[in-house]
Amino acid sequence: MENDDIDGRLHGPQPDPGPEEPMLLRLVYMVLIYFMIGIAQTILGFATVVQFVIMLLNKRQPNERLADFGTDLGVWIAKAARYQTAASEVKPWPWTELD
Repeated sequence: MENDDIDGRLHGPQPDPGPEEPMLLRLVYMVLIYFMIGIAQTILGFATVVQFVIMLLNKRQPNERLADFGTDLGVWIAKAARYQTAASEVKPWPWTELD
């Protein structure tokens, strides 16, 4: 996937976040997303180790599906971080479509 595609996924047209939510509800979402980011980091660590082993065994050739998964996971983490820091009002998956 090219950098332009990733940039479009982060900064391109976003779904309408709907009406403004109360601050207490936003706090609840922020806490949930905080824990989800922790899980995503664990998954990323596991995928990193698996990809390294695959590359060791496969003459430096990465598994393309795992590489694409890493890209998708990175985009999700970036969208989650944008919501957490109020750079975006759009919540990441599972509240919006996973693109």
